[in-house]
Amino acid sequence: MLTELRISGLGVIDEAVADFSPGLSVLTGETGAGKTMVVTGLRLLAGGRADPGRVRRGAEKAVVEGRFDLSATATMDPADRRHLDDLLEDTDVDLDEDGSVIAARRVGADGRSRARLGGRSVPAGTLARFCAPVLAVHGQNDQLRLLRPDRQRDAVDAHGGDEARAALEAYRETYRRWRDAERSLAERTGRARELAREADLLRMGLEEIDSLDPQPGEEAELDALIRRLTDSEELREVAGQAHEALTGDGETTEPMVGVLDLLRQRLAGAGDPALEPIATSIGQAVAALGDAATELGLYLAELPVDAADLDSALERRHDLRALTRKYGTDVDDVIAWAARARTRLGEVDTSDTAVAELRATVERLAAELCDRGAALTAVRRAAGEDLAARVTAELAELSMGGARLAVRVTPSGDGLDGATESGLDDVELAIDGPSGLVPLGKGASGGELSRVMLALEVVLAERSGGGTLVFDEVDAGVGGRAALSIGKRLARLARTHQVIAVTHLAQVAAYADTHLVVHKDADPADADSGSSGVVVSGVTAVADADRVTELARMLAGLEDTDTGLAHARELLEKAQQEKSQAQVDR
Repeated sequence: MLTELRISGLGVIDEAVADFSPGLSVLTGETGAGKTMVVTGLRLLAGGRADPGRVRRGAEKAVVEGRFDLSATATMDPADRRHLDDLLEDTDVDLDEDGSVIAARRVGADGRSRARLGGRSVPAGTLARFCAPVLAVHGQNDQLRLLRPDRQRDAVDAHGGDEARAALEAYRETYRRWRDAERSLAERTGRARELAREADLLRMGLEEIDSLDPQPGEEAELDALIRRLTDSEELREVAGQAHEALTGDGETTEPMVGVLDLLRQRLAGAGDPALEPIATSIGQAVAALGDAATELGLYLAELPVDAADLDSALERRHDLRALTRKYGTDVDDVIAWAARARTRLGEVDTSDTAVAELRATVERLAAELCDRGAALTAVRRAAGEDLAARVTAELAELSMGGARLAVRVTPSGDGLDGATESGLDDVELAIDGPSGLVPLGKGASGGELSRVMLALEVVLAERSGGGTLVFDEVDAGVGGRAALSIGKRLARLARTHQVIAVTHLAQVAAYADTHLVVHKDADPADADSGSSGVVVSGVTAVADADRVTELARMLAGLEDTDTGLAHARELLEKAQQEKSQAQVDR
């Protein structure tokens, strides 16, 4: 949810700060006050093109900052939430203590652009990825999201809910296996000779490695054994002297362990309490020396004496090093190479049997893919029909009663020729009106496109939640009852999303939870020089009497008349009552 927007040096806006709340927020104001610049600022935050022509005259740069409360995304699609978490982790951005993060975009008068997220510099594309699940801007000249075929298909799939999601996942899993098998078959049949040579080399390497059967860590063990064998005489002499000193030679040398144990006994039997701790310490030393003598005896018994053992160890080490020169830096690398070679050998097997088995696998997966693609197509057609009926009903209330939405799901090719990771279909939204069936975007005006998008968002919101939707003059070209219908639908959409709408109609603004007014004042410097310019001092939230006055102004400039104020008050009361009743009816 967008909680705050700061703009400076953008278009006619000098400095402006807007605080947004959950629900429906409307932006109103006189023509030229800068309402559209607010939408332009949001587009910049969403990664839009940086146009230096938008920088305010005389300013060095335009800056837009938006604070997004990510703690309010409990109703967001889990995949979108994971997308956000992964992006923040990848960019090393931490949320503020209140669970919010600031996105910022700077555009210089020289055309240079900078983007920041959570105080860190990021590419503009990162801002676009961040805003994708949390902010969508819909304006008369900003319908690309709706006009892209993939987004139209996504809209139909989203309306299909869990059934469409499961069908798509099952199709994609089969599609990936089918494509992998096809690529492998094409490789084996198209590069048979080359792969046969590769297979021969792999077999030769594996035979050489398997004949030696190297073990993990064997090099280090061999090096230690060779050192012991090389120095065996010296090691035997040193260990033997130590063992003899501890245990005695049985004839002339008294065992050190025995001498110390005798001292311990005499100290312990002296009867002086002060000597008892000393006797205990000597006893501990006797036990430790006894253990050392035992270990030395075992060492001497295991110490190799056969020179042939040294020759065998040296030869083994030489053979292993021959392997490491070919297949890796050490024995562990050689073992890893062998594992990869065995896997690759299975992939490049060009024998008739292997190719026949792989061809059968491709045919089996192709049949499975056709079945799953047909199931996905059926789900999409059902979802498309329901979506079209629901959106058409909405359009009838939005002054587009002569038009209906059609969702066309058609094969994207002959059989599997048109198969993509998204299915076997082309999905297209079209408007069926007086001119016949026309693809969306080719037969609708900007205002009509905005209303179609509004109708789609209202219907799709039944299956989703979270995020901020921005509508720029979605009410263009309508009035009267149709304007009231737009206000109602924006209010309905605001139950599950944060909605921000720029409007010039009082009938729409009356349904808002938060009403913001963009003010404009003449620039004193420009006035003194005789030139024309404007400065927006800020964005003001209006309520109660001030809101009634603004609504009256929007009703053909009747803010100074009792009739206009009464009409505005009645409009506001009726709209708020309808909203309250709608909440109760839910």
